[in-house]
Formats: sequence, structure tokens, C-alpha cells
Amino acid sequence: IDLPDSAREDPTWFRTNGERYGRDGCRVPLPWEADAPSYGFGPSALSWLPQPDSWAGLARDAQVGVAGSTLELNPQARGLRRARAASTLMLALPGSSYLYQGEELGLHEIVDLPDSAREDPTWFRTNGERYGRDGCRVPLPWEADAPSYGFGPSALSWLPQPDSWAGLARDAQVGVAGSTLELYTLALRLRRELQLGLGSVRWLAGQGDEIVAFINGAVTVLANTSDASVPLPAGEVLLASGPLTGGLLPGDTTVWLRA
Repeated sequence: IDLPDSAREDPTWFRTNGERYGRDGCRVPLPWEADAPSYGFGPSALSWLPQPDSWAGLARDAQVGVAGSTLELNPQARGLRRARAASTLMLALPGSSYLYQGEELGLHEIVDLPDSAREDPTWFRTNGERYGRDGCRVPLPWEADAPSYGFGPSALSWLPQPDSWAGLARDAQVGVAGSTLELYTLALRLRRELQLGLGSVRWLAGQGDEIVAFINGAVTVLANTSDASVPLPAGEVLLASGPLTGGLLPGDTTVWLRA
């Protein structure tokens, strides 16, 4: 984060799904079976990107049915909570910010598309060995009760939309307190009004290794990347990526404060 200031250049920030530098670490094949070659990703120990040894305990078969495991703690809900916290942190930084379609609605990648529906050339070029990017290209839901969620005049869309997206449609989130769409709407308004994009970062020391804390202009930003709640400093809460209760900042949550 400090590098753009030292180079006297404007930084560009993006969070998810960007075909940009830094994505290989997000494309390491998933671990399915703890004791299988390449954790069950393929028939041999070789995967197209190396998998760390530490992933054995995180494999799907090592977590299914295990109370308290990440998989059993509703991974989709936890992923959305972390994504909201990451975006709230990113939008407080100086420089340019990029958002990718669907993240403002809290949409997740659709990994279980039927093979017959796939369109990405990667799928055909690799004879079905790699899915490609279809899961991030499913048409956005605009209207919860409309055919194809308002994307087109019929129930058919060029990639099938999951039934679970009805509650994530734009018209189901507009004006709903706590919705992901309202979080992004408020964050973008405050970012513009407070001129955070033209500001600078001053780090706050003494917050602990799992707390990202800095000041940009009149705004103090704290992101709790741990699983435990921490005391919330005094100040007016301008924005929070999730609920705040009892004077605490929960894990996987980011807050903007003004003294």
C-alpha cells in the first residue's frame, strides 16, 4: 500500500475476479481428498499449480461433518462476510478502485454449472479439464420475480442462474438495511464525499497482527481479519461491513470511524 506514494503514482485497487496480476495464488486447485494425489484434483500428484502440504487438513473430506470446521460453518456466508470486509477496506484506500460486476450484490461464483451449459473456450480447449470463467459470467439478477431475473424477456439466459439468486436481485436489496447493495452504495457515496481517493494512508500502530488500521483524511479504518471480536475505538461509525454490537468489532469485519 505504501509503494504508490513512494513512486508518486496513483494506485489502482481491485478485489475479486480480475484477470490481472496476482491471481495465480487464487487458482491453486482445491483440495478434495486429504490422502489422494493432488488432494483428489487429478489422477497424479501433479497439479497445474503446486498445492501446499498444509492443505491436507483443509480438504473437503477432512472437514465434512466436523463440528466447528470452516466447511460446516456455512462457507458461503463466511465468504460473503469476508468479501464485504475486504471491499470496505479497499474502498477506503487512496487511488482508483475497481469493482467487478455482481460483487455489489454479493453474488458468488457458480461452480456447479452443468457441463452442457458451459460456454468458456477454456472448457472446450482443454476437453473439459478446466472450467474456465463461466461461473463468474452468469447474468446478473435485476428483478427477483421476473423471468431470468429481469436479464431478458424469457426464462432463458445464456448461462443458467441459480434459484438462490432471487434474494440477491437488485430490487430485493434496494433500500434494505444491511444488504450488500446498500453497503456498496453508502461506501461509494462516502468515498466521494470524503475524497478518500485523493487522500493518503497513515498507519496506526499497536493494533495487533490481525488488525489492519490506518487513517485516510478524517476517517479511521479498522479491518479485523481474525475470528475474535476486538474493542471498537471511540468515534462516529460512518460505515461497517457487518453488524456491530456491544462496542466490539467482530472478526471478518471492517469499520470506518470519524473522531
